[in-house]
Amino acid sequence: MTIAAATNENLAQISNVLVYSAMAVYTLAFLAHIAEWVLGSRSKVGRTAAALTAARKAAAPAPAVQVRTAGGGTAVLDKPEVADRPEVVTRSATAARDVPDGPGAAGGDEQGDLYGRIAVSLTTLAFLLEAAGVVARALSVQRAPWGNMYEFSLTFSTVATGAYLGFLLAKKSIRWLGLPLVTTVLLDLGIATKWLYTESDQLVPALDSYWLWIHVSTAIFCGAVFYIGAVATLLYLFRDAYEVKVERGEKPGAFARSVMERLPSAASFDKLAYRVNAAVFPLWTFTIIAGAIWAGDAWGRYWGWDPKEVWSFITWVAYACYLHARATVGWKGRKAAYLALVAFACWLFNYYGVNIWVDGLHSYAGVD
Repeated sequence: MTIAAATNENLAQISNVLVYSAMAVYTLAFLAHIAEWVLGSRSKVGRTAAALTAARKAAAPAPAVQVRTAGGGTAVLDKPEVADRPEVVTRSATAARDVPDGPGAAGGDEQGDLYGRIAVSLTTLAFLLEAAGVVARALSVQRAPWGNMYEFSLTFSTVATGAYLGFLLAKKSIRWLGLPLVTTVLLDLGIATKWLYTESDQLVPALDSYWLWIHVSTAIFCGAVFYIGAVATLLYLFRDAYEVKVERGEKPGAFARSVMERLPSAASFDKLAYRVNAAVFPLWTFTIIAGAIWAGDAWGRYWGWDPKEVWSFITWVAYACYLHARATVGWKGRKAAYLALVAFACWLFNYYGVNIWVDGLHSYAGVD
């Protein structure tokens, strides 16, 4: 064995150690996020039920009030002032009601916030360990670390976590994403290390191109942002159903109240999901175009209806339908949200299903 080969093998082993270390820290972050949700108090948070009741009273027509004038006559005040209106965020989907944001995952007290800050710190440490593992994997073979599904999965979860931390650095109220994100990352890394692991090796000839850096990197980034949009959409559906139930005067269960009153309003979820999906959609378009150019260089044709090409286009169509529906009055709200989830399901099948179970020119999963 040559010295260079041994060095490469050592870097590959270092990458594995870093990835398993990241999984251990992600597990601690998961427990911290759970503690934030369970042990935080809601004592300082305006209740959704009270806010909806206040908003409903404010929207109701006030009775006419007669007052006596100085000349002995009467005057009618048909719109007396309504006091103590809560600070609210109007739901953007239908503008049907005004609902305040909850505190994110934090319970509104010092204890809940402490667990939240610990969870974010642990998530940051795990992100750095995982990113170092991806870099070590790349250095072990001197190429982009996206030659198979194992490497793609590592990079995807790293970028998704980096996007979450980037939102937090930008002072966006997105800490509620921490628990579902860390849960998903642990699931992704568990699948990658258990079933998708592939020994560090050189690329197949078709992948040995500078387009690998351009095309695959944008696909991974798009998937990470689409993931954030999908989680926001899913939580929008739950929160919207909760708000509707409370507005009708029904009493949700204790668990539903404990979780939902910590979350942002349905309006905030709706806006975030639309904005991130709309922002990354042009980049997904570029991903498909870049893939077609790469296909022309590698296989002599720009489009050949390969399964990966087909499902990338299906995903594009699904997100285009969602964005169009979201901009159309009759399809705002829950209908558009369902389309967004269908679009992300198409992306997931393109990510796992096509690479693992469908034979084609893009079958580089490296799984036996």
